[in-house]
Parts: sequence; structure tokens; C-alpha cells
Amino acid sequence: MNSRRDTPHAAETPSPERTANGPVLRLHRREFVTLAAGALAGSVLAGCSAQASRGGVASPMTGERETLDAAAFRASRRYAQTRFGRIAYVERGTGDAALFLHGFPLNNFQWRGAIERLSPHRRCVAPDFLGLGYTEVAEGQSCAPDAQVAMLVTLLDQLSIRSVDVIANDSGGAVAQLLVTRHPDRVRTLLLTNCDTEKDCPPPAILPVIEMARADKYVDTWLAPWLADKVLARSEKGLGGMTYTHSNNPTDEALDYYLTPLVSTPRGRAQVNAYTLALERNALAGIEPALKRCTAPTRILWGTGDTIFSPESPDYLDRTFGASRGVRRVPGAKLFFPEEFPDLIAEEARGLWGVG
Repeated sequence: MNSRRDTPHAAETPSPERTANGPVLRLHRREFVTLAAGALAGSVLAGCSAQASRGGVASPMTGERETLDAAAFRASRRYAQTRFGRIAYVERGTGDAALFLHGFPLNNFQWRGAIERLSPHRRCVAPDFLGLGYTEVAEGQSCAPDAQVAMLVTLLDQLSIRSVDVIANDSGGAVAQLLVTRHPDRVRTLLLTNCDTEKDCPPPAILPVIEMARADKYVDTWLAPWLADKVLARSEKGLGGMTYTHSNNPTDEALDYYLTPLVSTPRGRAQVNAYTLALERNALAGIEPALKRCTAPTRILWGTGDTIFSPESPDYLDRTFGASRGVRRVPGAKLFFPEEFPDLIAEEARGLWGVG
């Protein structure tokens, strides 16, 4: 085994410590549902599912509910006035900074569990991208990945942050790759979860969404109905069924936090459309040589239940990044698993950072 691939692949037997993290257990979906329903109510996984159904993202290891609920998260929201617009962000902790880049159509609330666990070790900064969440985009401002990178650098400068440890998911992972290649001195480490690669940007699954946005139908066809009907949102045809591992996610609270700013005002609708249309171009075209030169230690954490991005992508990233620290696969986990399993994110981040 290559020395840099320092954790088991899916076919290997996990250690008891790994098994305690929940998503690495070798369970078929039917078996997991049985557990979550209460057959082993005293187990860690059952505790996780029970807590999540009560409205909080639970810890796979302890089953404890998050302390950063929507009210606390909303109260901690700050804004930075920039030439790109009024950038919404959350900041928690002190010391060296960590930058959290969320997925689409989510916002920084995705990272509440990881922030709660990692703020004792880092100054955690989680912005809302241009076009998503509570960021207010300036008139005529692009929401393309290139612009997102420029916005992030400006935000870091305003916060007097020189360099960051980046944790990213989904389209946020594409922005992270652009950030580390264009501003290598600003990124100490990268923890990438399921996301775009040069060969899968945008993934085929997103093309119908782009077409809906082009016809100005994305909000009314998907987002507004999901906000109005949370059961639909968690169904196989909704955000939950497509991108979350557990059938009781996303919670009502999370759906309100994610979708309300995109649906409730004409400005929000226009911004999310602009973000979606900006995904059409391959923002990572030609990036491979720069990734090979990248010296930032990079860890890949990949959910194998993801139906959006190619299952070949984690190995491609591992081969391509010049300082890859290997791949850890999370069997059965879907695209937005970082929200569901914050302990797993925190464990991998602490290992990459050498803290805790």
C-alpha cells in the first residue's frame, strides 16, 4: 500500500474506533433502517437517528444533539461589506483559521456540527457563497466559481486572515481547488468531501437543474415545493432522497434555513438562478497540472452512496493532488453526509491538522 494512503478502503475491515463513527459500519440499507427504527435502540447509530429526527444533527459517535441550532446560528451571523456584495458569514473560535465551503443549494448552516466540534482548535469561518444563503450579491456581480474565489480572498483580507485550513463539499470543493491553485500561500491544508473534479464539472446530474434555471423554473419546480412540503423534500424525489444518507434529513429546521432566502424574495430567486447558471461552464478545465504541483496536504473523504458525482473521482483526486494524504471512503453516505456526520469531519480535520 502506498504510504500516503494511510486509512482502510471500503473493502478492508475497519477498526473498532472507525466502526464507532457510524457511517463506516458495513450495513445494507434495510439493516440500517431496522436499527434506526429501534431494534437496537441503545446502540450509537440508533441514538444518532433518534436525535436527528428530533430536529438536530446528531453525532455518530455519541448521539448528542448539536448545540448550534438555527436560532443560535442565525444570532451569530455577521456581514462583510465588499465590492462583491454583503457577504454573510459565521465565525466561531480563535487561533489559526479554518474556512468552510458549503454545497449547492445549501449555505453555511451545513457546517454547524463541524464548527461546534472544531472551534476549540481553529477560528472557524463559514461564509455563504455569492448567490446562496443570506449573502446579498451586488448588482451585476457574477456568481461563477472564479468570482467566489476572489470574494473569499477579499473576505479573508477583511478578517485579517492570512492562511486557512479549507474544508469543502460539493460545488464548494471546486472553489477550494481554484483557491489552492491560484492562491497557494493562502491554503495550509485541504479536506475535500464529495465534489467536482476536472473530469466531472459539472456532473451530468446537475444539467437538468441548469436547464430549469435557464427557463426560470428551478425555484418554482423544486425549491419552493420543498420548502412548503417538508415530507416531499425528504422523499426520493426531494433534496433529502437525492443527497442525504438518512431519510429523516434534512430536518424541517435545516430546510427552512437553506431554502427560505432563495424562495422568499425576488432577489433571492434571481441570485440562486445566477449561481445555478454559473455552474454550466467547467470551472476546473485545465487545472490538473496545478493540482499536481500543490504542496498543501490534502485529504479526501468520500461517501460511496453519492449519485451526483462519479465514484472514480476520489481516486482521481488522490492521484492528482501533489500532497495527497489518501482517501477514506464512507460506505453508503450520500453527497451531503458532512452535515449528518460532523464527528467524522472533525476526526479527519484534527488528524490532518495534527491537533486534538
